[in-house]
Parts: sequence; C-alpha cells; structure tokens
Amino acid sequence: MRNIAVPFLISVILVLASFNTIGVKNVRVKKVVIDAGHGGRDPGTHGAISKEKDIALKITKELGRIIKENLPEVDVVYTRKDDSFPTLESRPELANKVGADLFISIHANWISNPKIHGSETYVMGVQNSSRNFEVAKRENSVILLEENYQTRYDGFDPTKPESYILFNLTQSAYQERSLRLASLIEDQFQNRVGRNSRGVKQSSLWVLWNSAMPSVLVEVGYLSNPKEEKELNDELNQVYIASGIYRAFRDYKQEIESMN
Repeated sequence: MRNIAVPFLISVILVLASFNTIGVKNVRVKKVVIDAGHGGRDPGTHGAISKEKDIALKITKELGRIIKENLPEVDVVYTRKDDSFPTLESRPELANKVGADLFISIHANWISNPKIHGSETYVMGVQNSSRNFEVAKRENSVILLEENYQTRYDGFDPTKPESYILFNLTQSAYQERSLRLASLIEDQFQNRVGRNSRGVKQSSLWVLWNSAMPSVLVEVGYLSNPKEEKELNDELNQVYIASGIYRAFRDYKQEIESMN
C-alpha cells in the first residue's frame, strides 16, 4: 500500500466526523440514496437466465417507487436509473454530496454451490470470514473495469488480501445504525416476505466504507440457485422484496426520529 493512502484516510475520517449525528437532536431521515449495483459494461454476477445488474435495477426502482408513494416527504436519489456504469467511487460520493441520511445498495449473489439460497445484508466491517471475503472481492472487483483505477483507488487491489489493511485503519461512525437497519431488513425478509434469511454480515465493501452515513448492501438472493433465480426474475416477487426493504426503512426512520 502506498503512503498516498494516509491523507486519503484522514480525509475520510474528517468527512465521517462532519456527518456524525450521534447525540444531535431533531434528527430526521429525509433523504435516501438507493444504489443499483453494477450496470453498463459491468453485469455483476449472473445465473442461467439473468444478470445481477438487471435484477438490482428493477428492485431498486420498485423500492424507490414504494418509498415515494408511502413517504412523500422523503427525497429518493438513485445512483443509476438505467443501464449506465457509475464508478464504485462515485456511488458513495453522490450520497455524501447530496447529504443523504441513508445509503442502500442492492445486489444479487452467486456461489459455486447451487443449493445455497437466501438473502444477506452486509454492513461495513473488517471481520472477513473466508466466505465474506469472497463477497467483498467480487463486489469490489468492479474497480478493475474503471480507467486509471490504480491511481483513483490509491493502489487498492480488490483481489489481494493485503489491500484490505486499508479498511482496518478507520471505523465507521454509523456502525450501530447500519446494523439496526440491516437487522430490520433481514427480519422483514424472513418473517414477512417469506424468504430464507442468511442473516446480517460484515465485510470490507468499498461502497459502504466510503459513505458518510448509515449504509447497507443487500444481497437479495442467489442467481446460482435455479429456483431462487426464477423468483428474483418474477415481477411480483420483486415487489415483495422491495416492500420488505421499504418496511424496514420505514421502521428504521420511525425509530431514529422517535429518539428526538
């Protein structure tokens, strides 16, 4: 890791501190950024009949629609609304720039074992088990498709374990709230949507680490599981999944604002 990463880390810590709302009264959840993972020349993972980027976009837009319909006071911002290719860096940058109160990134999963299925919601953390590290490498690997990624990401290589030392050098100020939202999402999937919840997990995901607000990455299911891939491509199931995330968002908003 090059020394140039040090000033970058300091700037991130300062940004986190400036957005830290712990102990501040009259906190409101007024703006959410919803991120459809991958896009454009980056398809993400894929199954037999679909690509991750398409599933993520459909559920993202449905989630935004439901939020606007039921909570019109909330401003919904998208990192992409079509098959475009925002850089990994630009996604949390947008959330930081617009002053979002929450960042939700939507993805679909893949593993070599086709029997594994279910949702997982990730928060930023350095407790990378072997499986979580595989998820981190896959989701961060989009960096390699970007021009000048060596310079833009200060030498970070998503395929090398030593690069993840970077994530040990700072700690999100929003861990508790991120964990709370993640738990609410997985509870909705398990108990209301009727999906198999594989729980809340932590991993070194760039898109979460670089966002200055509570943030989660939702893996809605496995495209490597034939049955689940069909479900994820079904429009009604997409509505159910988006509705589950919406209810978790609504409950999180109510909890946070009730503390005022």
